[in-house]
Amino acid sequence: MNSKNNRILRVHRTKAQAKESYDKISRFYDYFAGVFEKKYRNMALERLNIKRGETVLEIGFGTGHCLKQIAESVGETGKGYGIDISSGMLEVTKKRLEKAGLIDRVELYRGDALKMPYRNNKFDAVFMSFTLDLFDTPEIPKVFSEIKRILKQKGRLGVVSASKEDGESILLKLYEWAHERFPKYVDCRPIYVEQSLKDAGYEVQHKETVEILGLSGEIVIGASPS
Repeated sequence: MNSKNNRILRVHRTKAQAKESYDKISRFYDYFAGVFEKKYRNMALERLNIKRGETVLEIGFGTGHCLKQIAESVGETGKGYGIDISSGMLEVTKKRLEKAGLIDRVELYRGDALKMPYRNNKFDAVFMSFTLDLFDTPEIPKVFSEIKRILKQKGRLGVVSASKEDGESILLKLYEWAHERFPKYVDCRPIYVEQSLKDAGYEVQHKETVEILGLSGEIVIGASPS
């Protein structure tokens, strides 16, 4: 593991605790975290440049806003897929897609990105919005390896996340303190997004730094190696 990644904080809550937490807040998520995430997930989706007819997966689809946009972008000839650990989030997303008349374009699955049910070389693109930073540090390379397996050659991976690049920020240090003090409630933490993609063998095509409530964030688009 890269020496930078050795400085990323660990995630101390279990997967069972994560599922329980997100099941509980699924109906209310958009009223707090969703408000702050919207701008940046939309920016990242735009940079991913999804085309009609493509097959696209979102990992950690949450309440389904991005998955709805993915379904619209791939059109009737494409297909959207979503995997999330929370059955509560899945139900919220299913209702959103049904209301939009897009449920036939999307296949939802409750599960863990460390072991996905998809065949090799299936997807043109994979998208992760404020999800990678929820995985424990040793799990991040494993997630990238699993994504590499299911991506087509030169398939695209888009990630937006809080970033640890601005390591001396007081806000970042406060956020990390809260993550260590209240791991069940502040379960994500800043990570090195671009460096993690490079370490996993992805070719970085686009890197953008953004400010998220005073914290640094990264939008990174990578290509799977051929």
